Amino acid sequence: MNTAFTILAALTVLAVVCWPRQGLLARRREARDLAARARREDTLKHILKCEAVGRVATLDSIAGALQITTSEAAELLDELESRDLLTFESGPLRLRPAGREMGLHVVRAHRLWESYLAEQTGVAEDEWHSRAEKKEHLLTPEQTQALSARLGHPMRDPHGDAIPAADGALENDHDHSLNSVAPETPVLITHLEDEPETVYRQLAAIGLRPGMRAFVIEKSAARIRFWADGNEHILAPVLAQNVTIRPLPEFQTADLIDEEFLSGLPAGRSAHVVGLSPACRGPERRRLLDLGFVPGTLVEVELTSPAGDPTAYRVRGSVVALRREQASLIRVSSREGVA
Repeated sequence: MNTAFTILAALTVLAVVCWPRQGLLARRREARDLAARARREDTLKHILKCEAVGRVATLDSIAGALQITTSEAAELLDELESRDLLTFESGPLRLRPAGREMGLHVVRAHRLWESYLAEQTGVAEDEWHSRAEKKEHLLTPEQTQALSARLGHPMRDPHGDAIPAADGALENDHDHSLNSVAPETPVLITHLEDEPETVYRQLAAIGLRPGMRAFVIEKSAARIRFWADGNEHILAPVLAQNVTIRPLPEFQTADLIDEEFLSGLPAGRSAHVVGLSPACRGPERRRLLDLGFVPGTLVEVELTSPAGDPTAYRVRGSVVALRREQASLIRVSSREGVA
């Protein structure tokens, strides 16, 4: 009896450990292979991104990007060269066609997955990048194309980065940063750099998003004070460097200051919805649109709570309560004839 039990137990343990594809050894081997592939793909992605901004990837830059030693980075480059994915025969690292295709796919998968998280889920914004860093290595080209179709083939991700076509190229369109702009120059925020992650969290925490209109109020060596979508913000120059902009010559600073948001509408007043702020995304954006906050709709401040928040608004025959932070995402115009 004891012998049979011992044999059965041994066979069970053996099956758990050695079972093909499902056993512990198989799973451990699969995880090891995935980690090795992720390192290869991250290296190709790093080289591709360096090319796009006119920099040359180096052993040190790869080691820093992947958080590995220079010795490990050198071994990784040797492996990629042996796989015919890159070459450094003539000096600088250069991607071969297969390596460029693989690196482009990883970037495309990453940016599409961030777009999916932003528009289709309630995942917190500060988790988009880290989750996409993992998912980018799991999506096949076919799955990535299907995801693009599901999202309506977006051109840019939530941070403002261009999403390259499957057979396209990675281009750099982030030429000017917020701290390079002269004061009183209206600009459009086009991109927030999501690396390093700690910097991006600080930019997101104050509510900055691509698509916001802004202008610098004053600059010094210690800080940049600027206006964006109805609010004043202050950033250190090193943080402002991660905010990319383009000029808005058709606007004056007074135009931006005069922009109205539903949160600033006094009790008893009405206004027409102009649109939703780029800061409003995903489920929250869909909810506000479903409630009737679409361009041209008349909204009236019905009642303000004793504490001042939330406020009840009458829209399309219904009364809707919104918190101040939600109402601040809705652009309005109280001027007559503007709808």
